[in-house]
Amino acid sequence: MSTILDLHTHSEASEDSRAPVEAYLNWIKLRQAERPVDGIVLTEHRQFNRDADYRHLEDKFGTLVLRASEVETNYGHMLVFGVNDDMVARFDFADVRLDAQTLIDEVARMGGIVVPCHPGRPNIGLYEHYQSRPPLENVVAVEALNGGSRKGEDERSAELIAKYGFAATGGSDSHLVSLIGLCATKFSAYIKTIDDLVRELKTGNYEPVDFRPRRKTVPHAVAMESR
Repeated sequence: MSTILDLHTHSEASEDSRAPVEAYLNWIKLRQAERPVDGIVLTEHRQFNRDADYRHLEDKFGTLVLRASEVETNYGHMLVFGVNDDMVARFDFADVRLDAQTLIDEVARMGGIVVPCHPGRPNIGLYEHYQSRPPLENVVAVEALNGGSRKGEDERSAELIAKYGFAATGGSDSHLVSLIGLCATKFSAYIKTIDDLVRELKTGNYEPVDFRPRRKTVPHAVAMESR
């Protein structure tokens, strides 16, 4: 049984978003035929709310809600999955100058995984940093498809994936309700918990899927390049 998750979303807990989680889930329910996602991962900017509980909304809408974080490093923005108390104690997620290599290695040691997001984006993406700095070690996957990408950004991400052999994910990077689920990741396994998600992200058994209009051939091309 496969699972499709939007791995990159921002609710009103992020300073630049005005999207309530309930509104996201309602939008997904109303547009299930267009964007058949089974769940979302909230990746709020520079924070992790360990006490947030969305089980009542999961029950109401039948959609999985998991939590992660988007942090800022010296190699660009990165998604941290599997955040636990050890990671929160080790890193100040609000620090916009986190050392990327330390983050990747320490999060892995503590049971999580770091996925660089929108790597093709100028200034805050991995691609640009790789032009002048040595590549990072122990990167398993990067975000291949981003719902907020501008022209050329996903293409640069595909170049990076082809060159370094990364696994590829997708996420909407939604800050508005109507953008939820535009890009997502299809896992070959059934995912119900954040531990399930971390385990599957480490396997590489997934591919990005694109529900944006007029871009239906992109997921297959990116998936082939990521093999």
